[in-house]
Amino acid sequence: MAENEQNNEVQANEQQAPGQPMFAIEKLYVKDMSLEVPGGAEVFLQPQAPEVSIQFKTAFGQLGEDVFEGVLQVTVAAKGADKIYFLVEVQQAGIFRVAGIPEEALQGFLASAVPNILFPYAREAVSDATVRAGFPPVVLQPVNFDAMAQAPEGDAAEAPATIQ
Repeated sequence: MAENEQNNEVQANEQQAPGQPMFAIEKLYVKDMSLEVPGGAEVFLQPQAPEVSIQFKTAFGQLGEDVFEGVLQVTVAAKGADKIYFLVEVQQAGIFRVAGIPEEALQGFLASAVPNILFPYAREAVSDATVRAGFPPVVLQPVNFDAMAQAPEGDAAEAPATIQ
């Protein structure tokens, strides 16, 4: 298996012309995931639907030359009647190979491209977790990560969701 990965890396390097930008997905994985239903069974007896809030955060780190880890953290909280129905937090991550992108454009590129790749996997994890907890699935609506990438650093973005 390691030999396969090395062959793929060699092929990618051979296909990349010198000075040409290159972006490749090396690995996608769930880095961390938690689900809490602090109100227990009582929340299932509540007559009102909960209010759902969603926050997104992104983080990046360099693992080696031209190799970066990107993490998209999605936090979904459902609250109502002074009770927390559920809290789901997913850190969907990936390892990416990036080369040929000027240093001044690299951070903006990562902040846009990486969350766009990770989002569908995080959306699925959130939906699956809420269903496993006994709630209707939370379906995260599309997010404009390009606009988020232009927001001041350190800001957490909020987005709409539907409970089906």
